Amino acid sequence: MIRRAGEHALLVETGALDVSHRLDAALRADRPEGVVEVVPGPETVLVVAPGADQGRLRARLGELLAGCAESGKGGEPAPGARADVVTIPVIYDGEDLQAVARMAGISADEVIARHTGRELVVGWLGFSPGFAYLIGLDPVLHTPRLETPRTSVPAGSVAIAGPYSAVYPTASPGGWRLLGRTGSRVWDVTADPPTPFSPGTRVRFEAA
Repeated sequence: MIRRAGEHALLVETGALDVSHRLDAALRADRPEGVVEVVPGPETVLVVAPGADQGRLRARLGELLAGCAESGKGGEPAPGARADVVTIPVIYDGEDLQAVARMAGISADEVIARHTGRELVVGWLGFSPGFAYLIGLDPVLHTPRLETPRTSVPAGSVAIAGPYSAVYPTASPGGWRLLGRTGSRVWDVTADPPTPFSPGTRVRFEAA
């Protein structure tokens, strides 16, 4: 389904993250006239197009959505998907490392092994510029957010919450469980692109 979202945008309901990734990649590879921003989510893609013919754009999005949904059934990678892996070195000395270990019923070393032992994928970006929600976290590490968020989390903090992991791109309030920190910059307004993360990017953490 495709819905109006304000005066200048259309919200495409994809129904699945992999379809969102495919539609996002398709739109970026061949951007329709008038589209200025594409924002993928878990089951939606927001298409901002203040100068576009809404009827024509809606028809085009419908065609792309159908194609992306159909191509996903065969298990093919999304068009434009990255083949490389972004590696993030981490010093595992976070304030919540021991608490996560206790909640999971394992040692801190096992927490680190499970966090570094899987390749994660950027599901979507949100909360703040460059903040990527990484999916694929080991289920043993699924832990609730803090009951009371911290007023400030340092940039570069590596954290988990629920089924997700993330790297805080800038200092900000946050309620995720801190496992460690990295010196890798995941948000730099002077860089092109400003973040190494985009929907579908593969990410692996490694103990520094």
